[in-house]
Amino acid sequence: MAIVHESEIKFKVGLDENRVPEAISWDAEDGGIADAASKAIMLSVWDHKQKDTLRMDLWTKDMPVDEMKQFFHQTLVSMANTFERATDDQKMSATMRDFCDYFAEKLEL
Repeated sequence: MAIVHESEIKFKVGLDENRVPEAISWDAEDGGIADAASKAIMLSVWDHKQKDTLRMDLWTKDMPVDEMKQFFHQTLVSMANTFERATDDQKMSATMRDFCDYFAEKLEL
């Protein structure tokens, strides 16, 4: 199948003198997002040759801990939903969601 369209997502990270993130913004023209501010990024890329996941996790130094906990919870829930769509493994997806409920309960979210 030939590629008929390319889409680009850009992240900009403003760093302090110690190279610690101060500001994060991103653009996704196809999604209608331009210079949107963010406090954190979790990005996973699958290296099919090495059969390994490459990761980038960044957060600004002013990201509140309570928001980080919520960000992790929502990311875990999203991963369970994506796992179900990608694999159609409803049993494991439900198990993942059970963990998400437990995680939220323990963090009092």
